[in-house]
Amino acid sequence: MLNRELEVTLNLAFKEARSKRHEFMTVEHLLLALLDNEAAATVLRACGANLDKLKHDLQEFIDSTTPLIPVHDEDRETQPTLGFQRVLQRAVFHVQSSGKREVTGANVLVAIFSEQESQAVFLLKQQSVARIDVVNYIAHGISKVPGHGEHSSEGEQDMQDDEGGEASSSGNPLDAYASNLNELARQGRIDPLVGRESEVERVAQILARRRKNNPLLVGEAGVGKTAIAEGLAKRIVDNQVPDLLASSVVYSLDLGALLAGTKYRGDFEKRFKALLNELRKRPQAILFIDEMSMRRDANAPASGAAGKLVVHLLVRGYLQPASAGEGEQ
Repeated sequence: MLNRELEVTLNLAFKEARSKRHEFMTVEHLLLALLDNEAAATVLRACGANLDKLKHDLQEFIDSTTPLIPVHDEDRETQPTLGFQRVLQRAVFHVQSSGKREVTGANVLVAIFSEQESQAVFLLKQQSVARIDVVNYIAHGISKVPGHGEHSSEGEQDMQDDEGGEASSSGNPLDAYASNLNELARQGRIDPLVGRESEVERVAQILARRRKNNPLLVGEAGVGKTAIAEGLAKRIVDNQVPDLLASSVVYSLDLGALLAGTKYRGDFEKRFKALLNELRKRPQAILFIDEMSMRRDANAPASGAAGKLVVHLLVRGYLQPASAGEGEQ
């Protein structure tokens, strides 16, 4: 699942942390390691990051905050933190849901931005590197650095071939720009949900209403909002939902695929409208929109148009989305 370059990067990071007797491998360790990963480093340069300064700041933070393993405790191994594990899990899930075979350093870099409270994300934002900048470059080569040019590596071209263009070869925008969570659940690629039964039950109750049936999941990054949508899909597949939702299908919107290759004004709106029109034909479809706040961010590409299209269908009762976002946003 992890490509060779990323495996080498992670192995070297663990060896380095162990040699320094660091008790934990943190998200900051992960970002520091990615600076020597060609795929991730290329993206960061295209987003205008100063890699030398970033490396210095990360190293300084890690050395000053990471507890050390006692000298007499030689058998104790460096352990990855929960944040470190979450980042890799997110990257793997995203790649799987996109139908790709390998996770690259660039995929892990995108996943790091979900750890909003980490020093790693703080340092990236300090250099004006945002998640949308990273996604824009990975998806279709838009660089913040003048003259950097569009990338055209084999893996990146595959992403454009699979995700860009007009709804790919299937001709179905829903298949091209969203993941079918019900199908993932049938394939056993969604784990059982633990400790969120009441939230899933509440979401199901709201979706079963005649009116005001659009749940919004609010919480900090990493608390499990997406897991609730996955849990709902698994319940539907396992026939553990009300009869009204028994035939429902949960789709998760893939913003990266939706943006990929949109070079001209109106491209994004055209794709998004095609996606919504396809949803209108499927009254049992439930669209999960992650990071809903990004869809209305003034700095996000075409976010205003997307928001108007969603509201247009909501008012007329044609669309039933379940959304997630952070409380402050």
